[in-house]
Amino acid sequence: MGWVHSPDADLVPVPAGEIREHNAGDLTAVVDAGVRLAELQRVAGEAGQMLALDPPLGAEDRATLGGVVAANDSGPLRHRYGSARDLVVGITVALADGTVAKAGSKVIKNVAGYDLAKLFTGSFGSLGTIVDVSVRLHPLAPDTATAIGRSADPRSLAAAAATLSHEPLELHGLDVRWADGEGALLARIGRPDPGAAATAVATAMREAGLDADVLDDDDGEWATQRAWQRSDRRAVVRVSGVQTQLLDVLTAAQRLGGRVTGRAGLGLSWVEVDAADVEALRSSLAPSPCVVLDRPPEVEIDRLGQVDAGARELMRRVKERFDPDCVCAPVLS
Repeated sequence: MGWVHSPDADLVPVPAGEIREHNAGDLTAVVDAGVRLAELQRVAGEAGQMLALDPPLGAEDRATLGGVVAANDSGPLRHRYGSARDLVVGITVALADGTVAKAGSKVIKNVAGYDLAKLFTGSFGSLGTIVDVSVRLHPLAPDTATAIGRSADPRSLAAAAATLSHEPLELHGLDVRWADGEGALLARIGRPDPGAAATAVATAMREAGLDADVLDDDDGEWATQRAWQRSDRRAVVRVSGVQTQLLDVLTAAQRLGGRVTGRAGLGLSWVEVDAADVEALRSSLAPSPCVVLDRPPEVEIDRLGQVDAGARELMRRVKERFDPDCVCAPVLS
């Protein structure tokens, strides 16, 4: 059961939704937007499957599937499986004028109609409300192990990340972490008996100048990676760059007293800094997009910062097409 605000009462209960279909043989599911991600993972897990999304709040029974898709939120599994845009194969949305639209289907190979799923994924509710989604599932990894390499030199850390990201390792995750002058590179192996492969990756990390070892019990390390993507006391800025910019991100965070967690093979980082340092971070990393995801409640921050005029005009025109009267949430600005 969820809750919504209403003019007639402070809180009104609304149904949380249900898992409409789980087609285990096809590795797909059709799920109401209000279903908790943790519940879908539990049901899929009974069949040895998973939805390959692990955002920060996903395991805490707080994140709904609709919310995760609307925010295009993700975690370390994004390295191998992509984001929600890659996993949603069909969607039903309620538009601002009350009409209901559907796009895609419940099969993986589908080319029918406009790809509204990708448009609404990451729209933050600004174009309409997600009602349900059809998602692609993947098999659960039978076992995992993680090679972790540590260094106080951001240059060594970035170089090792670049080397591993180009190796044919089929990693479940390749993440970086930085805080208080110390950093770590984490490479997760998911397969039967992953120890030998993780040991080989640790050896490669040592050859790259890192102090490396292997963790068989690695869930805690990856929980930390996800947790560092959120903060309620400082600003969290998502930096969308390329692999070769990792050193710039680490250096900027070190100079500003910030901390970093991110997908080392994708150039995607979450940087936590004081709210007063957000513009300095943006200036250091320009022209990479730097979007503020979290901030202290008492502080106002321009979430998007400087956006290319063409991109801003495109966002305005899409908003005008789907929600001309601005009934839905505003576009982040």
